[in-house]
Amino acid sequence: MTRVEPRSAVFFDLDKTVIAKSSTLAFGGPFYRGGLINRRAVLKGAYAQFVFSLAGADAVQMERMRAQITAMCTGWSVETVHDIVRETLHTIVDPLVYAEAVDLVEAHRAAGREVVIVSSSGAEMVEPIGEMLGVDRVVATRMVVAEGRYTGEIEFYAYGEGKAEAMRAVAAERGYDLSDCHAYSDSITDLPMLEAVGHPTAVNPDRALRRAATERGWPVLVFSRPVALSARTGQRGPVVTGAAVGVGAAVVGLAWFARRRALRTG
Repeated sequence: MTRVEPRSAVFFDLDKTVIAKSSTLAFGGPFYRGGLINRRAVLKGAYAQFVFSLAGADAVQMERMRAQITAMCTGWSVETVHDIVRETLHTIVDPLVYAEAVDLVEAHRAAGREVVIVSSSGAEMVEPIGEMLGVDRVVATRMVVAEGRYTGEIEFYAYGEGKAEAMRAVAAERGYDLSDCHAYSDSITDLPMLEAVGHPTAVNPDRALRRAATERGWPVLVFSRPVALSARTGQRGPVVTGAAVGVGAAVVGLAWFARRRALRTG
């Protein structure tokens, strides 16, 4: 059956909105076993994952750690990261997808909306996750690559107002009226993303976003049922696009430290 041309779009944040954990921090173990990071970095990532599951964000820490993380991945081989992500993506990410998010994606597609993931994690990791979910496109952080290695520079940071700008670009390209579009996120750092559309919804919101949603009369949803996506779709093995060279995984912890901002913003 030919799909009807989308009439509007729905924008989903990724971490704690579509999947139950930080998509970047989840790769700490595979990166350690692949020789890209040391045990200390793994332990830091595990602690960050724990805090990420409980709290929001801190802008100062996020900026400091973003610099540290991009410095850490400088010089990493794109091919090595690609291999690690390809071999572990299905095992790492597949069990983390919220059943409620999958239902929403399917409902919006059935309603004739283009489904877009907008994530501060790296594009080359988010894209295969998006493919697993059957979304139409991905907007995510992009890092600079030179001679097959990461330079440590960020070409585009899909964070804060950057997400809203990217959404406006999608809407302009496709002719969508953002007042007819929907958006879902868990973090106060995504307030610009939610304010950019006519139908915002807070999902598993941190305290600051819950307060903002209450003040604005936005719906609040709680997603609590991670499900193995392959069990629903019948898909087997890792799904990785040709572009999945793992930049998002290279920026280990970037998405979480972006969300640390909520503690101060709130």
